Amino acid sequence: MGHTVIEKILSAHSGTQLTAGEVGVCSVDFCFSQDGTSALVIDALAKFQQALAHPEHYAMFIDHSSPSPNLGVSRVHSKMREFAREHRSTLYDVGCGISHQLVIEEGLAFPGALILGADSHTSTAGALGAAAFGVGSTDLAVTLQTGKNWFKVPATYQIILKGSVPKGVYSKDIILHVIHSLGANGATYKAVEFTGKTVEQLSMDARFTITNMTIEFGAKCGFMPQDEKTLALLRALGLEKSEPVTPDPDCVYEKTIEYDVSSIPPYVAKPHTVDNGCPVEEVEGTGIHQAFLGTCTNGRMEDLRIAAQILRGKKVARDTKLLIAPASRKIFSTALDEGLIRVFTDSGAIILPPGCGPCVGTHQGVPADGEITLSTANRNFKGRMGNPHSEIYLASPATVAASALTGAITDPRKYLP
Repeated sequence: MGHTVIEKILSAHSGTQLTAGEVGVCSVDFCFSQDGTSALVIDALAKFQQALAHPEHYAMFIDHSSPSPNLGVSRVHSKMREFAREHRSTLYDVGCGISHQLVIEEGLAFPGALILGADSHTSTAGALGAAAFGVGSTDLAVTLQTGKNWFKVPATYQIILKGSVPKGVYSKDIILHVIHSLGANGATYKAVEFTGKTVEQLSMDARFTITNMTIEFGAKCGFMPQDEKTLALLRALGLEKSEPVTPDPDCVYEKTIEYDVSSIPPYVAKPHTVDNGCPVEEVEGTGIHQAFLGTCTNGRMEDLRIAAQILRGKKVARDTKLLIAPASRKIFSTALDEGLIRVFTDSGAIILPPGCGPCVGTHQGVPADGEITLSTANRNFKGRMGNPHSEIYLASPATVAASALTGAITDPRKYLP
């Protein structure tokens, strides 16, 4: 009997053959935490009173509250900087960008890698063929002390995406449709392998959007096939020797689900859950006070280019704020070189420093009571952006940009050539 991608990766890291449902102790290639979780990691490590097993395999990222909005957060940032100096681990400070994007840009993720992050959306790196799990801070601290952790091998769902992606529809629309179809608990503690002709059409930026949101229907991790697009990106990152990890033809999937994307319209997730989705037509005309383009889900170059195509030469609606946060300093610099930042500022958008921005509600763009935000983020839970008395809708960069122009949720196809 053949093996799935997750079975192969966990087996390779445990030194024994593992199949779904079995438990193994596995060595871990890389760990990371961010400023919302690093203080807890550091406190847990202090209780062990031992040196880090592999300090070079650990990085911290200041991205959630970057720059610091208050004294308490500043103390956390200072604590992280001190720890990094003392233990010779890596720190990506204010303005570097979001952890999940930097893990990719810095060449820390690659096919077959086993990565643990103290953040829910660690699964983003699965688009490169890495097994990337979000874990709690104490679990991460244990791994940092020992270099290992235990894993129960997830069963795998195969999700086949077929058909041509229609005009005005993007990977964010596809994954919102999938989450609506399966429900928030539709793949709890499963690995998900995305396959099919549609995946071949998607850029790497688009694939990262999909693996980023696998946690939103309960999955432990998500994978994309490693094709020539993947290998080209790995070569550009200096990872020429990376070997693809592929499922065996006779591997056993717990479930296979198929979607024809050619019939999917632009999609929107309504408050207050990600699986509360619908075609954009059902909510078109809903007034918004704020639009947000960015986050680890949709703050990449492809996303900024899509938005700029719609915003170029136009103005954001008078009573609507459009906030834009590139996912990394490199992305910000590229957008600057391409003239996209000028397009955004000319339209009336507000440019935020590279980082998570308003996503988690600690600063930057906290909505007032009763205000509605349309966001490219991955979550719209009550209070997610800092105010439980406001509402968050989720959509693609195209839908967010078009809606910023009208001041209401708008079908982006009206603004595309």
